[in-house]
Amino acid sequence: MTVYEYVIIGFGKAGKTFASFLASQGIKTALIEKSKERYGGTCINVACIPSKSLEYSARLSHGRDGSWEEKEKRYAEAVEEKNRLTAMLRGKNYDKLVQAGVTVYDGTASFVNDHEILISSDEKEEIIRAEHIVINTGAAPVMPKVEGLDRSAFVYTSETLMDEKKLPRHLVILGAGYIGLEFASYYNNFGAQVTVIQKGSVFLPKEDREMAAAVKEHLEKQGIRILEEADVLRVEDEKEEALIHVKTKNGEEILHADVLLAATGRQPNVSSLALEKAGVEMTPRGAVKVDSSLHTSKPHIMAAGDVTGGMQFTYISLDDFRILKSNFNGDLKRTTENRGPVPYALFLDPPLARVGMTEEEARASGWKVLTASMPAAAIPKAHVLKNPSGLLKVIVDEESGLILGAHFFCLESYEMINLVRLAMDRKIPYSVLRDSIYTHPTMTEGLNDLLGML
Repeated sequence: MTVYEYVIIGFGKAGKTFASFLASQGIKTALIEKSKERYGGTCINVACIPSKSLEYSARLSHGRDGSWEEKEKRYAEAVEEKNRLTAMLRGKNYDKLVQAGVTVYDGTASFVNDHEILISSDEKEEIIRAEHIVINTGAAPVMPKVEGLDRSAFVYTSETLMDEKKLPRHLVILGAGYIGLEFASYYNNFGAQVTVIQKGSVFLPKEDREMAAAVKEHLEKQGIRILEEADVLRVEDEKEEALIHVKTKNGEEILHADVLLAATGRQPNVSSLALEKAGVEMTPRGAVKVDSSLHTSKPHIMAAGDVTGGMQFTYISLDDFRILKSNFNGDLKRTTENRGPVPYALFLDPPLARVGMTEEEARASGWKVLTASMPAAAIPKAHVLKNPSGLLKVIVDEESGLILGAHFFCLESYEMINLVRLAMDRKIPYSVLRDSIYTHPTMTEGLNDLLGML
């Protein structure tokens, strides 16, 4: 039996980065990945990178004249470009680990006990032993329980739809969360007719109400239909389309779609791990239970990334690597409790980016706040880029001048938000950003005017 000091299960951002670091320190390290198509992890292969490649191509395609056949051709070319990009990155990630000295096993990992792991593949089975183990198996799409959904030939997940080379004429999306709305925006720009089914009565419930209203209004102006307070009763296949029976607040309706995207969230990917044999505890929601230093109930077994049930962002997984490295170094300086405010972006057209609290959250927490809102059309660069749609908003503590939250629904918002996050993390008053000198024409210079309104 081969013995390693560290074994990483899964090729995610935290795991692959930690494996490479360990190998550089002369530590005997192995990484197990169940599929050669997942070298590099979820982000590179079925999430962030391929979806944003399609988003970029869709934005270039938006508004272009042409027949349906020409739209289909542009879409097929976008999928091919996405495939080329992910294949290139997948190969680079594998080569980087091997060159660093990490042993990569192809196969599905399951625990035999808390130190031994069975690796199963089509060719063979073998057991390896590890002194330390890191679980980094990510998350997988959730398939909702709807009659006929599992039997329909027209149902896709966010992972499988990106490999479909035929542009849908009518895409129906089950779920109005972040994934569902991103795909709605992409495919609308490619030229598909898009309907989004939202179960709840509140659109983007976690977002600032003013910002959510601006996003909804924009999507509907773009031609995306959003069905609120709607339940899917059943799905039936009929020749070349699916019939989606939906109960809405106005009665029952049947939607016709050649593609039905199930976008109702993702769940920790643990089903094949046999965690009970290792004595690793789970959370009530099915994630691997960890403390602030990412240790599980077995101190020599850690978990990182989406499998822990936290925020599902690649950069959080990268920060998990910093925590793993801190554990290895013995200083324990980095934990999940000292990350500071975490920014994120919803890649619509234009994108929505956020960091910190909403106005509602700030007031409910007892802060005395100042707020300012400004249309994106007030920024000259938005007109240069020919998309002045959107809204910018900031929430500031009146007493200290510190930024409590920022919400940018505009082009390049995913870049602008990082500057605000840095100011929040370093406790820099809003006036510093307000009075800073920015290059022109840029979207960032909009902070001069937005913060000048406070």
